[in-house]
Amino acid sequence: MRHLDYAELRTIMGEQPYPLVFATVSGAHLYGFPSRDSDVDLRGVHVLPAAEVVGLRTGPETLDRTWFENEAEVDLVTHDLAKFARLMLRRNGYVLEQVLSPLVVISTPEHAELVELAGGCITRWHAHHYRGFAKTQWEFFLKNGELKPLLYTFRVLLTGIHLMRTGVVQADLRELLDGAPAYLPELMAAKAEAEHAPVNGPSGERLSEDVTRLQTTLDEAEQASHLPDRPTAEPALHDLLIRTRLG
Repeated sequence: MRHLDYAELRTIMGEQPYPLVFATVSGAHLYGFPSRDSDVDLRGVHVLPAAEVVGLRTGPETLDRTWFENEAEVDLVTHDLAKFARLMLRRNGYVLEQVLSPLVVISTPEHAELVELAGGCITRWHAHHYRGFAKTQWEFFLKNGELKPLLYTFRVLLTGIHLMRTGVVQADLRELLDGAPAYLPELMAAKAEAEHAPVNGPSGERLSEDVTRLQTTLDEAEQASHLPDRPTAEPALHDLLIRTRLG
């Protein structure tokens, strides 16, 4: 695993065309199983000026920039605050993981507000996000047999179960091992050595049984969850957007 130099990353991100509300590290570094050759996935929010929102010529809702830093590929994707707020209000666990990531490169008072409001965006329906994400990653694993999609499968299922039970977004697989298959730490250690390593260890039948078990557990956790059916943070997010855009 490469050391992440946040100071260097902040310097480069200062060259962005719009002010940033936040930028955090996502991907395998956030999930707790980066490889020595893992890309660095940066995700965040930029703010378009009012003139680029209300006129005929509008600014970019999404910006994507890739560069190399110490031989590592760095990918920075940011959304305008309005788009990001809309995503937060949908059953999109991915953006909640970004705003709540503890691996913070850039933060602002507006980021702190987003963190506070994230809890009001969590609903029972986020189980659908994690169920669908797991299904996609499991299908990738069945095609290529690599560790990365297998670990993603387990990570998203365990994150979804934890969220349904506690209302807390926890994306780090190392914090989700209670009740997880005992071989996961070994698989995580193997992936640390190579991004596209094959799976050596548990049989395909064992893996399938464990994935099916966790899928069932997620279904049951969703049914038993006390999370609300609808987000409650829309008024506060609207207010934050207006203040930030006009300020």
